[in-house]
Amino acid sequence: MGGKRIVLAASDSESSEYQRSIWRQMLLATLPTGFGGFPYYMSTDVSWDNERWPDGQAKYVPHGLRVVEALLLEAFSADDIAVCYPDQLDVFVGDETRVVGIHAHNPLGITFAADVYAKLYGRVTESVNAAEFRKLIQHPSLRRHKSHLKIIVGGPGAWQIEKVGLQDDWLIDCLVDGEAESVVIDLFTAALRGETLPRKMETASPPLDRVPPIRHRSTFGTVEITRGCGRGCQFCSVATRGGKTIPLDQILHNVRVQVAEGADTIFLVTEDMFLYEQGPAFQTNVPALRRLLESVTAVPGVKYTMLSHATMAPFVREPHIVDELTLAVDTALGHHSASTHLDQRYAMAFIGLETGSTRLFKTFMPGKGYPYRPEQWPDVVLKGMEILNRRNWFPFCTWILGLPGETDGDTKQSLDLLFALKDAKCCMVPTLFVPLEDTRMAKDPSARLVELTDLQWEFFFTCWRYNLDFFRNTPSVQWKFNVGVPLYYYLMGRKLFGPGVKYPLLRLAHFPERYLRRRLYLDFSGKRGPTMVAPPHVEVPEGRARPTLPVTTVAASAK
Repeated sequence: MGGKRIVLAASDSESSEYQRSIWRQMLLATLPTGFGGFPYYMSTDVSWDNERWPDGQAKYVPHGLRVVEALLLEAFSADDIAVCYPDQLDVFVGDETRVVGIHAHNPLGITFAADVYAKLYGRVTESVNAAEFRKLIQHPSLRRHKSHLKIIVGGPGAWQIEKVGLQDDWLIDCLVDGEAESVVIDLFTAALRGETLPRKMETASPPLDRVPPIRHRSTFGTVEITRGCGRGCQFCSVATRGGKTIPLDQILHNVRVQVAEGADTIFLVTEDMFLYEQGPAFQTNVPALRRLLESVTAVPGVKYTMLSHATMAPFVREPHIVDELTLAVDTALGHHSASTHLDQRYAMAFIGLETGSTRLFKTFMPGKGYPYRPEQWPDVVLKGMEILNRRNWFPFCTWILGLPGETDGDTKQSLDLLFALKDAKCCMVPTLFVPLEDTRMAKDPSARLVELTDLQWEFFFTCWRYNLDFFRNTPSVQWKFNVGVPLYYYLMGRKLFGPGVKYPLLRLAHFPERYLRRRLYLDFSGKRGPTMVAPPHVEVPEGRARPTLPVTTVAASAK
């Protein structure tokens, strides 16, 4: 069989638009394979049902793979290129195929969240993401035709393959580490010629003029609006690169491409939405942000929008920012009875809270709270959550347990902040520290689930108690957890993690607090309330104040 000269592929889990929810897709991919039905609303026994075009090519794949495709279409004929899911590799990989490019977002499941939840079932379980990538990279078609083709793997998780030494076992000729726009064409040209490829290519962030408009639809209608961040968090590689904004004309082109191929939802992707067309010193450009949302939602066919990442500090400093972005709620996919919106919609953005310890915050991420000082971080979080919730933003908040040097005192500060957020409208996702490549903490040891302290276990399961009560507060779901969680502890949990996990798990199972208050740090019985409350205002320290952009009318911003 002939096949295409260039084949691009991504795993089913990375391509999936599972339940039309980016956070459900992400959480599903972190769960262990073979344990369908946990946690009841996200079974791992799923049929991906990723859509295909009549010729078998993928209708949507991760945005990074669409960028690679767009670059290749600048140099090669569309007849030479196919983009597919693993099940169609037999169709497109053949005797004429010379190079296969594979997207790797989290190929081994060892990023912050994915390394946690699979291990709740044991130390040798494999996450959905890892299993799906292995299915792709070990596909029989790649093995059968390897003698005449090169395999190139890139994407934000490509470093994991080198880290665990699987590059040779998986017959990968070249790993691309970093943003690839500056090397794609030369690398694929060399592969087509049969030349020996570098074993690894480390790339720098390219100039914006090398980021091409995409040609076809991305998963969830993903449209990139910025790159980089510059806030300097030591555990994040993107935070070390200054923020850059994709031109609005290109953003709107990419939106129209998504809609033309069936997307009615646009997922605006950024490391921090408040860096879009930012001013000096992380100054939020509110008119530009509003103009962006208005322009995107005005494209015929766009019904819904989703947002990726944001930070708390900008709207704590300038609360009117959230008022100016009401379109984010009006066009949101999510509905919740706690929303005061006319249609009970709520906007969700990913916000890294990471820790309640001001010492750890100052050590590892002081720029995250700029212009506020590290010791103000709990106030920033509480005030920020109050501002968001009041305007029907229910964020997806991540925390990191096991940062290097974390003490019981640090964990207690995080628990105190978590307790103060008890009635917040949000999703709390605890993760474990992982030393990611290309970060300042790459050589630090990973946190391990089996080494969590009793306090850290309390934090972990208190987060999920919040999530269960807010998002799944129905008798049928709670009954399953109330019965299933104690069974998990006695049948598996205590063998894996010891007795320290018992009482935090019983809190997740709604065991009466009068029995737990003497065993746990936080007291949910009502005898002792939170030690923190949201302040009326969080003052910007002297010398850190900065001018704000004027608030303009909608009509003026559209000019």
